[in-house]
Amino acid sequence: MKKASTFLLLIFLFIIPYSRCFSWGFWAHKHINHHAVFLLPPEMMVLYKPNILFVTEHATDPDKRRYAIAEEGPRHYIDIDHYGKYPYDSLPRKWNDAVAKFSEDSVRAHGIVPWHVQTMLARLTNAFKEKNLASILKNSAELGHYIADAHVPLHASSNHNGQLTNQIGIHGFWESRIPELLAEENFDLMIGKAIYIEDPGKFIWKRVLESAVAADSVLAFEKELTNSFPVDKKYSFEPRNGIVIKQYSGAFTIAFDKKLNGMTERRMRQSIFAIASFWYTAWVNAGQPDLKGLVMQEFSTTDNKEMEDLNILWNSENKKIIGREE
Repeated sequence: MKKASTFLLLIFLFIIPYSRCFSWGFWAHKHINHHAVFLLPPEMMVLYKPNILFVTEHATDPDKRRYAIAEEGPRHYIDIDHYGKYPYDSLPRKWNDAVAKFSEDSVRAHGIVPWHVQTMLARLTNAFKEKNLASILKNSAELGHYIADAHVPLHASSNHNGQLTNQIGIHGFWESRIPELLAEENFDLMIGKAIYIEDPGKFIWKRVLESAVAADSVLAFEKELTNSFPVDKKYSFEPRNGIVIKQYSGAFTIAFDKKLNGMTERRMRQSIFAIASFWYTAWVNAGQPDLKGLVMQEFSTTDNKEMEDLNILWNSENKKIIGREE
C-alpha cells in the first residue's frame, strides 16, 4: 500500500500539469497569518491574541474549500498575462468595468484574486460593525489567505506550475518547499506595525503586478539553475506523513533561494504586513469598535458544524489524492 501511495503522490506532485496547485502551502499560510497578529494595535490585539490559534489554523480553509465549491479556485489567482503585457492596461481594475469589457465568465475563468480580496475586506468590515466574533475570525483568517496568494508570483501567471515550459512542480517548490525548509531558521518575519490603507484596491493591484513581474524570474532562474546543477542532486527522497516522496533537494532549494536573492522571504514579509494592514483597515472603517467584550462570545452550532464539515471533506479528499483511502 505504501508503494502505491508513494507512486500516486508522485503523480500528483510532478506529473499532473494543468490542475491548479495549492497556494503557499499549508505551513506557510498558517505562519503568515500567525505573524500578522503581532502587527496589530493593542485595541485589536485584545481579540486577536487570544484567538491566534484560530486565525492560524483556519488560514488554510479556502484551499480546503476548493473541493466543495467550484467557484473557489479562481479566487486564489489571476492569469494576468492573458491580458497582454505589463502593466496590463487592457484589464480594468474595477470589477464592473472588467466584466463589461470581457464578460463575467471570462474574467472568472482567468482568476479574480485582486477583486476577491476587496470583497473579503468588505465582509470583515461588516463583521466588525456587527461585533460578531465568529464572522470576524473566519473572515480575518480567509482574507489573510487570499492576500497571501496575491503575493505569490506564479499566482499571477498562466504558466502557474511550469506546465508550459517543462518545469512541472515549480509552483509548490517556490511557495511550499522553500519556506518549509528555510523560513523557521533563516527568514526574518518580525516587521513593523500595520497601517491604514487609504486605497485597498490600488494596494492589492500593486502587489499583483509585482507578482506578475517576479513570475518571469522564478521560471527563468529555476531553468538556469537546473541546467547548471548536477542532475542527480536536484531531487531527493524524504519521509513525509509516513511515506517517502520525491521532492527538490535541500541543496537545490538553498541554491534557488540564493539565486532569487531572498524573494520568497520578501514576499512572505510583505504578505504579513499587508494582511495585518487590511485587518486594521477593516476595523477602522467599521468605526473602531471596542473588541474587548467579544472575547467571551462563542461560536454557534451552525458555525462549528460548517467548520467540522469542511475538515471532514478535506480529510476524505486528501486521502483519495495520496491513495490512502481507508
